[in-house]
Amino acid sequence: MSTLITFGEVMARIEPVPPYRFRQALPGTVNLSFAGAEANVAASYVLLGGKAVFVTALPENPLADACLGQLRGIGVDTNFVIRPRQGRMGLLFLETGACQRPSSIWYDRSNSSVSLMKPEAYDWDHIFMGASWFHFSGITPAISETAAESCIEAARRAKAAGLGVSIDLNFRKKLWNWRQGTGAKELAREVIGKILPYVDIVIGNEEDASDVLGITAGTSDAAAGVLDTKRYPDVARKIAALYPNVSMVAFTLRESVSATHNNWGAVLWVKDGDRTFYAPMKDDAYRPYRITDIVDRVGAGDSFAAGLLFALHDPEFVSDLNSCVSFAVASSCLCHTIRGDINYVSRSEVVALMKGDASGRVRR
Repeated sequence: MSTLITFGEVMARIEPVPPYRFRQALPGTVNLSFAGAEANVAASYVLLGGKAVFVTALPENPLADACLGQLRGIGVDTNFVIRPRQGRMGLLFLETGACQRPSSIWYDRSNSSVSLMKPEAYDWDHIFMGASWFHFSGITPAISETAAESCIEAARRAKAAGLGVSIDLNFRKKLWNWRQGTGAKELAREVIGKILPYVDIVIGNEEDASDVLGITAGTSDAAAGVLDTKRYPDVARKIAALYPNVSMVAFTLRESVSATHNNWGAVLWVKDGDRTFYAPMKDDAYRPYRITDIVDRVGAGDSFAAGLLFALHDPEFVSDLNSCVSFAVASSCLCHTIRGDINYVSRSEVVALMKGDASGRVRR
């Protein structure tokens, strides 16, 4: 399987033991793990059986060393991570929701190392050598103007080197604030608009399409648990009309019944032949997974992106695009059962769920 390159920020994720809130848990014990969209994708891709390289900038300190040690232990290649003297490791704070109380995330990532590094700090020609695909998310250009410049340059260089390029739109309103006087949506649309001419596959959800691209999916209201799924191919067509280089658009379909009960699926639109594939399917109809006891939903979108890119590069799946999106949805469904951002599931476990093994019975 060919090599996937991802680029972005990885942070320390800090949270009280669920379902406690920080005011309950502190002073006291909290959990610390590592999280970041592109690091999540790289790790999940490797755990499924692929090869991945993660590119970022991290300071020289024991916390960053521990993060890299975890990624290397999984099998992610971190040889192109740069270790500047300036900057710090960003922090992500999470309170996991339950029932009608939503999860809450806030950031402390100003002046992180990756937000300070200029595009020329990365040896893109060497990084892309021998690779076939480059992936990043809309979170990375949101953290600073310098990071946005690095993303634009990386996408341009990847495309010039012959790699396929994908982006998960991942709109984060709390981050798009680095230009005074410019609103978050306005800034995101400007920057992502400079990146999309180099992109082959766009990944996102109904809110991303609306916030970043100004394109709505009919009467969808994810917060109310209502998705107008038949309108998503129209959204994809509009994206491809604006950016003719886009060959595929994938949307996750999350219906939020509560913080611990979501219905989960996806749709893949393919420009070639104007084809649309929904997953999961039952009796020729779209039937989302009912995830009624969510363990952790943070990182599920990243696991979908990893599963889709893996399937599109897997010789057994790539000729059947319906299987590709089915694999991605099953992979990300399982991610909801695992604490932390990284999807610790294998290819065989995903295939078992694809084939209908959803009983959760003990395997002996």
